[in-house]
Amino acid sequence: MHVNEVSKTEFKAKALEILRQVESSGDPIVITDKGRPAIEVRRYRADQRSPLDRLRGSVVELSQPFDPVGEDEWETLV
Repeated sequence: MHVNEVSKTEFKAKALEILRQVESSGDPIVITDKGRPAIEVRRYRADQRSPLDRLRGSVVELSQPFDPVGEDEWETLV
């Protein structure tokens, strides 16, 4: 997939046109700041999965989940 790039200045001048292009083509646009990629604009795609399905597989390791937590292991805001 080819990724188009536009500068912040060009995006500011043609924002509506660029957003319509992204919406119709589905191709993302990268907005650059001083020649470096800064922001990617892409079409929104709703995730139809349930929250539990989206989280499934996200826990990589769960070691000793029932061990007590010591007083000095808690982080607190003062």
